[in-house]
This record gives sequence, C-alpha cells and structure tokens, in this order.
Amino acid sequence: MTAVDPLSDGELVLRPSPPNGQVTSFAVEHGEALGTVEVRRTSPGVALVTWALDGGPGVAQQALRLVSEYAFAELGLERLQVEVDPELHSSARVAIRSGFRREGILRGAALVEGERRDVAIFGMRAGDPRPDTVTGWTALMDSALPKKRVIAHVVVRDTGGRVLLCQVSYKNDLELPGGVVEPDEDPATGASREMEEELGTALPLLGVLAIDWLPRWEGWGDAVEILYDGGVHDPSLIDRLQPDGFEIKALSWHAPEALTGLVSPLNARRLPMLLASPNHLHNLSNGSPITT
Repeated sequence: MTAVDPLSDGELVLRPSPPNGQVTSFAVEHGEALGTVEVRRTSPGVALVTWALDGGPGVAQQALRLVSEYAFAELGLERLQVEVDPELHSSARVAIRSGFRREGILRGAALVEGERRDVAIFGMRAGDPRPDTVTGWTALMDSALPKKRVIAHVVVRDTGGRVLLCQVSYKNDLELPGGVVEPDEDPATGASREMEEELGTALPLLGVLAIDWLPRWEGWGDAVEILYDGGVHDPSLIDRLQPDGFEIKALSWHAPEALTGLVSPLNARRLPMLLASPNHLHNLSNGSPITT
C-alpha cells in the first residue's frame, strides 16, 4: 500500500495507516510512542472516533483536532462522533475541547463488566466552526453547560381576592394558567402564548409577582419559574374564557384560604402569600421566601 504522509503539530506527530475503507488508525508520537487514535466508519459519511493515549488531556486534544481535520479533508467524512461514559469527566472535556459538541445521553447503551452504563454522545459536523474561534468555542460551551427549564405562570385574581385555577387533564392538582417557555422565547411571551392556547385569551401581564426555583420533583429536573400578575378582573371573566378542552378541562375561582388539597403543596405554600401581597416582588425557593 502507498504510505500516507504524517500529520504534525509542533512536536506531536500522527502517522495514519493506509485507509482500508472502514478504519483509519493514527499512531501518535511525541518523541516516543503515546498510543493511537482510530476513526471507524459506522455509516456513509459518519465515523466513530476513539483514542487510547498517554501524555495527558492536552496531547489527546491536540491529536483529536488533527485527526478531525484529516477525516473531513482527506477521508471525505461529514460527521464525527465520540462516545464517552458520562462519569469519565476527563474524556468528556477532551471531546469538548477538541471540537465535539455534547448532543445527549443514550441511557444504558453500554454493557461494562455486566453492568448497563449510560453513554454521552458528542458530535462534530464538517461545517462546524472550529474550537479555536469565538463562535466555535461558544457553541461547544453552550452544548455542555447546564440548561434549566423556565416556566411561566400567570396569577389572575377576581375582585373578591380569589385566584383563577385550571383543571388540567394530566394531573389531579388544580394549576395556574401558563406553562413551559419554549427555546428562544422570552418568558412573558411564553406566558401569553400559553394563555392564548389554553384559555383562548391572552390577558395583559402587569408585572412579575414572584421568581421561584423549583427542585427536582416526580421525574422533572429543577427549573426556574416566573409568576406574572394577570390583574384583577370581574368574576364574570371566567364566562368569556374558552378552555381548550384538551389540556384545560375547566376553570374556577378559589379563595386563598381554601387552596390546601386542591393545588400542589408548592402552590399551597406560595399562592396565599402572593395573593396577600400582590404589590411585592417575591424571591422564592421551592415556594418559600429566600431570606438573607
């Protein structure tokens, strides 16, 4: 077979094997042999990258960057993928700093010594901005940093001090109008959109009543919730609203002292407090005031 020219970056040298159509391996040297990087095609245009290297994470990052450029330019690949045990944080950092974006978790996808383990997937496309550019590095960090859900609910009151609650189809607790904010949607727009979808009318938002942090609960991850002031209305408002009949089955007014047992423990803690002091911005954690 024809010899393939080595790749180099400073004193780091990678010697590719002659491609056999399925696997290309790279012997990595830095004055001495440090191990190998392998590119294995898994489907047309797509390959899995693995490595077994001495010399620390800096060497691995440098080697993977060289291999990635070679794979796109010389092997004609369009996507590279790295699969890492989520508990191996050093390997995940190597993947990120080499230009691979974190894309998700395959639960129980690997069998290690008889135990099912999760697999974290990192991917790179041929056209992705490289990690040594501002947009490339930002995209990498955005893929790896935590992302919290944002929830926007609306507290609508009547002239008797009662709060508007929804009977929903997916749980027994009565709930405030509103819901989860979509990606690239500001929370106020999300609250208005949810009201329009659920009630047929987007009531004006008069301000923020509370900002609450919610811990993990019944399978949900933690979240930040914004509770908006939906204003004070005549009780007849409820007759003009149009529940969607799918998610929202019915609407009703409820006095703050009568909420226990009707709403979640979270709302039973915080709603009477918000209704008693609607002109105050409440800074909450799991429905209780944050004190300093």
